[in-house]
Amino acid sequence: MSEQKTPVLEIRELGIDFGGLTAVNDLNMTVYPGEIYGLIGPNGAGKTTVFNMLTKVYQPTRGTIKLDGQDMAKLNPVEANKAGVARTFQNIRLFSNMTVLDNVKIGLHNSVNYGVMTAILRLPKYRAEEKKADEEAMELLKLFGLDDKADMNAGNLPYGAQRRLEIGRALATHPKLLLLDEPAAGMNPQETQELMDMIRTVRDHFKIAILLIEHDMKLVMGICDRITVLNYGMLLAQGIPSEIQSNQEVIKAYIGE
Repeated sequence: MSEQKTPVLEIRELGIDFGGLTAVNDLNMTVYPGEIYGLIGPNGAGKTTVFNMLTKVYQPTRGTIKLDGQDMAKLNPVEANKAGVARTFQNIRLFSNMTVLDNVKIGLHNSVNYGVMTAILRLPKYRAEEKKADEEAMELLKLFGLDDKADMNAGNLPYGAQRRLEIGRALATHPKLLLLDEPAAGMNPQETQELMDMIRTVRDHFKIAILLIEHDMKLVMGICDRITVLNYGMLLAQGIPSEIQSNQEVIKAYIGE
């Protein structure tokens, strides 16, 4: 992937402190278009903190984050999403009392092209934009095998289907970079294999980069092009899966020796 000239994501000397505690320090990482990239490490290594900085929930103490060559320093979470960063969460965050279709349509807010008064008065432009949103949402649901459940409340979906819906909603924002926070959490081996296939399909269909946090090493080693390993907020190793698997420092960090 390194032959690509412009990275989707470029992190340089990134760090964040909470009071006297340094949670992440001097992180350098580059993700290229079409790459599936793993961010791994023991519990408390700082992985989710990195995601929170990328989505601007946390503002870094130091360092730079560039998305598609643009500095994200002054962006807030909404602006970061509109710029092209979308994420899912370890604990599923759907609107459980809303329909499956409406959950995806919420993700389409970045592309809505009508004002408040147009919506209140139900003008023709509003109806046209809503029709377009319905069609795009249904296309996404079909891709994830959820089109026959469009009118079901999201909270009534099986666990694995809720995971797929959350990814679909994130994709509705038209991201350049999709962040997946432990997507296989709570899944059985069959569901995990289906998830791996789905992640590849998402990458190929939408032509985007995917950065994922995951504790399931079979998934990570089976799907990621490259991997960064964090430990105590510091970069421990970077490389392709075979290099990470054989890295003695990584093995020590995971087994505690």
